[in-house]
Amino acid sequence: MTGQKLIVWYEIYKRNLPWRDTEDPYLIWVSEVILQQTRVVQGLDYYRRFIDAYPDIFLLARADMDEVLKIWQGLGYYSRARNMHAAAKHIVDAYDGKFPATYDGLITIKGIGDYTASAIASIAFGQAVPVIDGNVNRVIARLYGIQQPVNKPVGQKEIRAYAEKLLVRNAPGTYNQAIMEFGALQCVPQNPDCNGCILNRVCVAYRCGLTDMLPVKEKTAKIATRYFHYLHIRFGNRTFIRRRADGDIWTGLYEFPMIETGKETELDDLGRTPAWQSYFGAQTPLIETVSGEITHRLTHRILKIRFYEIVVDKPVSGQRLIEIPATDIHRYAVPKVIDNYLKNIR
Repeated sequence: MTGQKLIVWYEIYKRNLPWRDTEDPYLIWVSEVILQQTRVVQGLDYYRRFIDAYPDIFLLARADMDEVLKIWQGLGYYSRARNMHAAAKHIVDAYDGKFPATYDGLITIKGIGDYTASAIASIAFGQAVPVIDGNVNRVIARLYGIQQPVNKPVGQKEIRAYAEKLLVRNAPGTYNQAIMEFGALQCVPQNPDCNGCILNRVCVAYRCGLTDMLPVKEKTAKIATRYFHYLHIRFGNRTFIRRRADGDIWTGLYEFPMIETGKETELDDLGRTPAWQSYFGAQTPLIETVSGEITHRLTHRILKIRFYEIVVDKPVSGQRLIEIPATDIHRYAVPKVIDNYLKNIR
């Protein structure tokens, strides 16, 4: 009954979005990956650009990774783009471009996790599997008064049991979209309109005054702070960049030469570091400007960043450095904080 109520609500209040009312697994896949960790209002334009560039999985599989990252630039969580590219190649090579039609088949593909496999299986292929994301966690935790942390296995086990119970098995795709939309529009994190909610008569959180306390999330480890010093080096009309290596944030994106320090560091002290000496050697660079400190927040860390505009009279050297025309830097996928810096100096 509750699941059917959500479907009725959904048909009245759902947003008109381009990936709705389709059973194309590729379009569903792209939309669900983009909307992970991203609000719809931000993800909509990225979805349109992505589909314009790669309207089918074969074009995505053949695409250059740098081009994919450039389209993704600014959306964050770049591993999503890298995993999509790898998964597209695998689906084309192993399945002739056709997505497996079941959750069990989809979950075997690297880069497709439980949430995405459930969404594709239910929406594209009608398989009766529940989707569980942040919105669903919140709706179910409040509806049933779940006190266990939803970001821990014990809480997820309880959430999944109720998700299976709520699932409308003859319309799983519509139901899954309905409960996610309900969490996004009605059962919102802060100050939901509980008095006008269609489920308030059966909602434990509403009846017991627990709405503001649910869902419960256990605190994660302390967020680390890192200090990045970006060297925007100009040699005539040329500049220098490097590609970030695997095993850290922003893998595969491009950046200016960078010195990371363990604490806030003034320019004089920065100039005495081995990294600075490795770039400039015996030459004395001209420091034109030093930016104020920029705080850039990521999920598991805080970055304290400064940019240094530097002029040199001969090329600099350094591991993985690439010398390019300064006007070509817009062709490369860079982290959002560098993109913002470049926009401000143009």
